[in-house]
Amino acid sequence: MYYDPYDAVIDADPYPAWRRLRDEAPLYYNEKFDFFALSRFDDVEAGLADWRTYRSGRGSVLEFIKADLDLPPGLILFEDPPAHTVHRGILSRVFTPKKMLALEAKVREFCARSLDPLVGAGRFDFVTDLGAPMPMRTIGYLLGIPESDQESIRDGIDEGLRLEGDGTDLAPTVSDGSQYAEYIDWRARHPSDDLMTELLTTEFEDETGTTRTLTRSEILVYVNLLAAAGNETTTRLIGWAGKALAENPDQRAELVADPALIPNAVEELLRYEAPAPAHARYVARDVVHHGQPVAEGSVMVFLVGAGNRDERRYPDPDRFDIHRDVGRHLTFGYGIHHCLGAALARLEGRVALEEVLRRFPTWEVDWPRAVRARTSVVRGWESLPVLTG
Repeated sequence: MYYDPYDAVIDADPYPAWRRLRDEAPLYYNEKFDFFALSRFDDVEAGLADWRTYRSGRGSVLEFIKADLDLPPGLILFEDPPAHTVHRGILSRVFTPKKMLALEAKVREFCARSLDPLVGAGRFDFVTDLGAPMPMRTIGYLLGIPESDQESIRDGIDEGLRLEGDGTDLAPTVSDGSQYAEYIDWRARHPSDDLMTELLTTEFEDETGTTRTLTRSEILVYVNLLAAAGNETTTRLIGWAGKALAENPDQRAELVADPALIPNAVEELLRYEAPAPAHARYVARDVVHHGQPVAEGSVMVFLVGAGNRDERRYPDPDRFDIHRDVGRHLTFGYGIHHCLGAALARLEGRVALEEVLRRFPTWEVDWPRAVRARTSVVRGWESLPVLTG
């Protein structure tokens, strides 16, 4: 039995390996990369909630923790309280579900603009035609980034996540967000009713008790985080929707007949194919799992993708079922690092499915031309072309 997050063969279909981990090694140790992993739903949920034991301050990606990087303040995914509490609080005030839902009309208009020219063409690509550009457009709407620059920014994000080789030669880096400086400086001179202006003007009390606004460098980090986090996972979600519904045409037909089923179908997609299936943490104190010790200073990988398929939590978990009572899945994390963009991701997934199914009630995946994305952070498709009826 072996699990390795950098192994391309395992990553193509990790579910058999994850099933064996849950059954035979619920606490697993990988000697090659020196990390532990938990794979059962209850273990993952409890671990993600226990930030005092499992810390994010050295990163939440395995290779970041191992590299012991100097991480800039404001990367809330890579922070612990009290700094995390302050920075997340700022984003929570400007990144509300209400404000995200207000974007629906723009998201729908972009989907229509992307898909309408493809009607009658006999094919389209779930990722390159919709899944990749749409999340970047949405973040662009929020941050005021011109459409003419969004594609190059997205390509830079993709390149930074790309994985080559077997993971032994990874040299992770963290962007300082300097590519967004021009937009931030322009908005500082031309304030508006948008998220960027709120980031520039919001006053808060920092961890030292000082009341202030964000510094320019902090805003650059925030914007970089929002752009990266808001792109990759939603892109992969839309790709998985194309695959899962092609493999379940009866359920796809139900969604065409009754679009009211789509929100729950999105939740099932999030459970069934978690776009970011592994969250890593630094172990801050000695713990014991399943009778085995884990020493302070270790790295723990929480396999949310495995937990989402745990038969101890979900009946027949390897079956995709749009009618499933999904309840709480692990895809958006848990505890203090629960994804702030969850409402936006759900909106984008729902609108994308509504607009695709309205125009293309049937499709088959063109497997010879499909291309998997290889990163250590997300699972999914770089290209998922389909043949439409």
